[in-house]
Amino acid sequence: MTSSELSAVFFFQVFFILAVCRCVSIVARRVGQPQVVGEMVAGVIMGPSLFGLLFPGWQHFIFPTDSLKFLYVLAQFGISLYMFLVGTEFEIDLFRSRGRSAASVSIAGMVAPFILGGLLALWTRKVPGLFSEKANDIEAVLFMGAAMSITALPMLARIIYERGIVGTSLGTLVLAAGAIGDAAAWCVLAIVLASFGGDIMIAIKAIAGGALYGLLTLTVGRKLLDRLGVVAERNGGIGPTLLGVTLMLLMLASWTTDAIGIHSIFGGFILGVAVPRGFYAQELRRKLEPLAVVFFLPIFFTFSGLSTRLDTVNSLPLLLIAIVVLFAAVAGKGGACWLAARLSGERNRTALAVGTLMNARGLTELILLNIGLQKGIIEPALFSIMVGMAIVTTLMASPVFELVYRKKPTMVTDQETAPANA
Repeated sequence: MTSSELSAVFFFQVFFILAVCRCVSIVARRVGQPQVVGEMVAGVIMGPSLFGLLFPGWQHFIFPTDSLKFLYVLAQFGISLYMFLVGTEFEIDLFRSRGRSAASVSIAGMVAPFILGGLLALWTRKVPGLFSEKANDIEAVLFMGAAMSITALPMLARIIYERGIVGTSLGTLVLAAGAIGDAAAWCVLAIVLASFGGDIMIAIKAIAGGALYGLLTLTVGRKLLDRLGVVAERNGGIGPTLLGVTLMLLMLASWTTDAIGIHSIFGGFILGVAVPRGFYAQELRRKLEPLAVVFFLPIFFTFSGLSTRLDTVNSLPLLLIAIVVLFAAVAGKGGACWLAARLSGERNRTALAVGTLMNARGLTELILLNIGLQKGIIEPALFSIMVGMAIVTTLMASPVFELVYRKKPTMVTDQETAPANA
């Protein structure tokens, strides 16, 4: 494709993505699901599982292979920007006051599903079409454990925002636990990739580099960002120069964590946590949140959906494995997080809400699964089984949360992009 042809395809792609996501989101909200779940489902609908199955010619016309690399980059930028904005609303004081609970929930939400995932890997290791013949038992156990343990941090953040609990004790506890657990899961994935590729430096760089990045950003970086907050207050707003500097820092942060082997969303999220609270953070959300939510998030969900093929689970043995995986995922993640929250002194109502929200895997799971598929660790059938689990656990999150927490959802209208704390 020529540059002009790619440009034309891109504009029509974005039109199609925004139109489908908006329509599916309207339906999702009418049946009690948050907009973000509708966008996730819309992404899968536009992929080969439905649209490509029914209209393969149209699907290839709208999403030609040559255009997917550009769509991927745009999707990664969008999700990093969104997680940066989520970080600006992350209340450090509440996290400190709930640190014990967050640590307990994150550890339980990592260990229990990891063990179950490892057992599932050993059980399914010899089933044709699931794991690559090149992957050994240890690599299969570690990968499956990480895939079962991960929480959909971007999805979780969006659900918390739409339910109006951003900055609350519950919202902060869940985001903190999710961030800690996801960081651990990505480190495990780095170990798997290092073993699979025969290079231990991949794992060392991811774990040590991630810890160093977080430490520097939340200490030295915070002091530097405080100066930007002072400038914003003195000028009475964020002008083009200050906004440009902020976006440059976001790009540098995302590049750093991506380069060391941890997903770029963590770079944006940690930078957002370091941003000074008050006027500067509020202005950033006012200027950037509408574009992130309305434009970039649907692109991210669509790109992930384009890699999903649910039609590969086409036999009774594979269906049985899919059911067992789903049961283990819910019991291991949701049950363990609920129990950990209760043992940490949380009320049962809060503990149930924590377990429900932490159980949502969403598209962070798809990112991890795509890496495993691209690297040749897993095969398409296991990829599809795990995608199905991610969709079901995410669809469960909102209605079960409403049932156990008894909090009416925040109905988001066309003004849904307004900052949550504005």
